[in-house]
Amino acid sequence: MSGILVHSVLRKLRMKLPRRRVPIWSLLCLLILATAYVGFAFHRAARALRSAQVAVAEESELKFVARPYSPIADTGFDPIPGAAQFAHAAEFQGKIYIAGQTGLYEYDARGQKLRDFHVGRELPASPLLKLARATLANSQQTELVIATAGAGVLAFDGTHFRQILPEQRDARTITSILPLVSGRLLIGTSKRGVLVYDGHRLTWLHPSLAQLQVTELSGTESNLWIGTQERGVVHWHGGAADFFGETDGLPDLHVYAIAQEGDRTFVGTPNGIGEFRDGHFLRVLAAGAFVRSLLPQGKTLLAGTMNDGVLEIALARDSRRRQGLPSIGALMEVEQLFSSGGHVYGLTEAGIFTREGAANWKQVLEPDSGLLTNNDISSLASDENGRLWVGYFDRGLDIVDSVEQAESRRTRHLENDHLFCINRILPNVTSGATAVATANGLVLFDTQAHPRQVLTRTEGLIADHVTDVAAYGTGLVAATPAGLTFIDADGLRSIYAFHGLVNNHVYTLASDGSQLLAGTLGGLSFLNGDEVRASYTTASSNLKHNWITAAVHSGDEWWIGTYGAGVLRMKDAEPGHFESPGEARSQAVINPGAILATDRFVLAGTLGEGIFVLDRRSERSQLITEGLPSRNVTALARQDGYVYVGTDNGLVRIAEQRLLP
Repeated sequence: MSGILVHSVLRKLRMKLPRRRVPIWSLLCLLILATAYVGFAFHRAARALRSAQVAVAEESELKFVARPYSPIADTGFDPIPGAAQFAHAAEFQGKIYIAGQTGLYEYDARGQKLRDFHVGRELPASPLLKLARATLANSQQTELVIATAGAGVLAFDGTHFRQILPEQRDARTITSILPLVSGRLLIGTSKRGVLVYDGHRLTWLHPSLAQLQVTELSGTESNLWIGTQERGVVHWHGGAADFFGETDGLPDLHVYAIAQEGDRTFVGTPNGIGEFRDGHFLRVLAAGAFVRSLLPQGKTLLAGTMNDGVLEIALARDSRRRQGLPSIGALMEVEQLFSSGGHVYGLTEAGIFTREGAANWKQVLEPDSGLLTNNDISSLASDENGRLWVGYFDRGLDIVDSVEQAESRRTRHLENDHLFCINRILPNVTSGATAVATANGLVLFDTQAHPRQVLTRTEGLIADHVTDVAAYGTGLVAATPAGLTFIDADGLRSIYAFHGLVNNHVYTLASDGSQLLAGTLGGLSFLNGDEVRASYTTASSNLKHNWITAAVHSGDEWWIGTYGAGVLRMKDAEPGHFESPGEARSQAVINPGAILATDRFVLAGTLGEGIFVLDRRSERSQLITEGLPSRNVTALARQDGYVYVGTDNGLVRIAEQRLLP
């Protein structure tokens, strides 16, 4: 290369010289000048290359904090025990640790529980997903590494926790962790691809893997298999990535599990298992099975499935059949298969089971039973008899007779085709009855909390999906994505945009005497009776967002939650004028129905930012996150001086006077 440049420079110089003999010393000078020119050019190029490499390295690094994580001091929040659902298990320091939605559970070798570490208290407010033992590069001892659903990575030495937290929020959802023998940790994220932590820096493994929605990691740094949510499986080897999708033989693009044994790699999907040999696709096993976990066993492969129990699949080349192991019903939806001490174990939300012989499974660990059936809460209410009603996104509802007295606590769980996805619970509507708005109708309960009637489109609702319900006039009004239905002694009648409603999709309702507020996807409408009297949008008023998600009337004020403009207030005396009270977050998303007003406070549940609390006397406000099992606050209720806070990861309560110091 340098010879070509020297020749080129000399040629240009010679073309400009007169046609006469040139002294040798002149040619030597020219050669020296040309060489210096080439050296200078190379120096500049090398410097530019180094600068580019530094820039790329800086761009590939993610800002993060690595810090000790200390238990949160007393915040005033008391947890209401829910179901301790298992997610993943690992052995560490001679004990068994199990990660779950609500915490980390420690057991001894005999299955006796030793300690609990609760999310929102001893741990960050985020579900725990995966566990692995690792000796990381910046540690002198083996630790238990924990992947969380929104708080980065935790490392536990048996006594203390430390946290590795990326600055970027979309890099904090960790779906998989893979410790390497080098001490580095590969981190799979739900949105930011594969990261590498070396004890000092957090970087992407490679730019080509930076945008993957990772579900699983398996292998080594030089022979890595990456499961994704919608791009199949990726084989990273030799600095290159091979993508395998449905056109390459993989039975589905969503990967739930990866397991390796020798030169074989097995990839579990919702539609079967893809088998690879030496990085090349070989065949599909257990076609049609929804596979959640895998465990190679030499000549056979165990596959934990969603609906078919645990399958034992012969791996002989001429065998394509799948065999179901006789199992008890609890061994459906197997999250993890692992072996220890010569035994095979299967983990589900309901516990850990061990395989006995060829055909039986025996439960060896069971999570603690809680007062509540589930942790994904969508609605809360307290009735005049002191019962607490807890609705879930996809598990019906619980009716708790008493929260105060542990010995008298009794929970009744109701779940069917109508009582499934609960949107709103309205107690004390008529003579102590309760109305429950669901995704499949309006269910009416009697004073003894027994369901007595279901209203759907067949009975006259404008739509089956009821988003909210309110007492109004002498009856009820139901909100739906198609408009409003009024229910009273005269029957059922409906209105929608044709009748003046600002938008058909109604999310929330609030009433005061003869006035009804209907919050919609496109603004809000005020009604008297069943007639629209006024509507407000961002175009016709100073309303800051048209998407209205929550509303309540208290005193002489309407409090309105929005999807993107926080909490707004409209006074009765100033119709159509909206203001942001206190220090309300102007861009906060308020969850549907998650608003509560007391004599002193207004509270609103946000999407990912905790509880917004406003002191109505001082106009002082605050976002509260510490002490919550999740920052996603989905429901609020008040009972006997306590405020109950429902999240997508559990229920807590706090004495009202402790909300703000």
